Amino acid sequence: MASDHLKNLRGSSRRDFIRWGTAIAAALGLERSRFLNVLGDTGGVALADTASCASTMKSVHLVAGNGGFAWFQLLWPHVDIAKQTTGNFAFHAMGKATAATTTDKPFMYAPETPWQKLGAGKQVSAFMAGANETHTNTPQTASTIGTGTGMLAAIAAIQSANPTLLPVIGINPLVFGAAPGAPAVATVANPAGLVDLFNSAASKALLLKPENAALAEAYYKAFLSLNAAAGKQTMTSPFQNGKVAMNLLGKNLASQLMPTVADQTKYGITQGTATAVADIGNALITAVKAFKLGLTSSLIIPALRDDPHGAFGAGATAPTARVAALGKILDAFMADCGAANDPACSSKSLADNVVLTVHGDTPKTPLDQAGWADNTPRNSNWLYVMGNGYLKTGWFGGVKADGTVDGFDPATGNVVAGQASTVTANAAAAAAAFAVAKGDMRRVQDFYRGTSVNGIIVPTKM
Repeated sequence: MASDHLKNLRGSSRRDFIRWGTAIAAALGLERSRFLNVLGDTGGVALADTASCASTMKSVHLVAGNGGFAWFQLLWPHVDIAKQTTGNFAFHAMGKATAATTTDKPFMYAPETPWQKLGAGKQVSAFMAGANETHTNTPQTASTIGTGTGMLAAIAAIQSANPTLLPVIGINPLVFGAAPGAPAVATVANPAGLVDLFNSAASKALLLKPENAALAEAYYKAFLSLNAAAGKQTMTSPFQNGKVAMNLLGKNLASQLMPTVADQTKYGITQGTATAVADIGNALITAVKAFKLGLTSSLIIPALRDDPHGAFGAGATAPTARVAALGKILDAFMADCGAANDPACSSKSLADNVVLTVHGDTPKTPLDQAGWADNTPRNSNWLYVMGNGYLKTGWFGGVKADGTVDGFDPATGNVVAGQASTVTANAAAAAAAFAVAKGDMRRVQDFYRGTSVNGIIVPTKM
């Protein structure tokens, strides 16, 4: 029988209960469909409907610093650079790049570029955006959606429509930014800290005393129902003062979130893998596990914060092993997502409901591999987004082999010769937010006040 106390929850109390229930279901190993059945029985159909299918995408944000962003232009090179067959351009696969056939704008694949065989919607959109910010681990110009408003914070605010235990998690150092309605970002020092953070936050949420005894009783009955549905009666422990034992949850989440050797093998992580690369892989492994359990909506992960001035020092193909390892990790991440049902929408996989962005301080010049200098033509920078069908794909603007730089018109997607990349930074960030909002432009406009972005999004998804 549904509890009147739970049926009458509103606002933050409603979101808190859904977060609590999701964490308990994860700890008990309860399938999402059975969790929703219990939620409907104890809290009413309306409460179950709130938790049944997310209206927003989950997201992963790779933030490169200290020059490490340069590695990503080897995965997703500028079109004119990748087409060259001679010269000293900063590209490791001269003469080996192939043209994409399913993107809206021209795009070139290196042999190691991830997601080449996935559908058109899972190809990358590359936007000229922001300015060169050599050297920092906290880049901002390519991830700003409006004056004083950060892209990452705006995306997290959009995702808050779908409650999770830890709405957004970041690995320090990072710049989250500000946005109306954005949740606080939970931070850890390194990828290994993600598991402990989930355990700690879950325990705190469950140990939080409800505001009154009647609600405490309702929480207790809901816990018993979830436990019964999971078929684990031996796990029923006293619900003292509206609390569930934190050790139980901690042990269960730790075992479910920790990267295993089998996981690392799938991602190509071995003892010989560079730490900077392995850290990305381990963080993405935990991200998938957390998404599967409905524990978070967004992860902000540092990416390759090295300074690869000498990447081509041993020859033009010297970066190949690092690029291949990075590409394999990104392929494995999407394969993992594709193999898992989205807990917020059982008819979809996680791969159908995740957006990935990559930005950084400086992508370094693509014009000369010697010393791989930090300067970029016209002080340009860019943003990569996998928008999962909500964005037009390919390169919007770009650096040419002769050193000139093109921008783009967000309203049409057309090339604007000579335009600085700072002009389109907000529009590119708005496109990423549009993808996370699953095409809800009205929500994006809570943060973005710029010109039309119809030339870079897929308006039919609205």
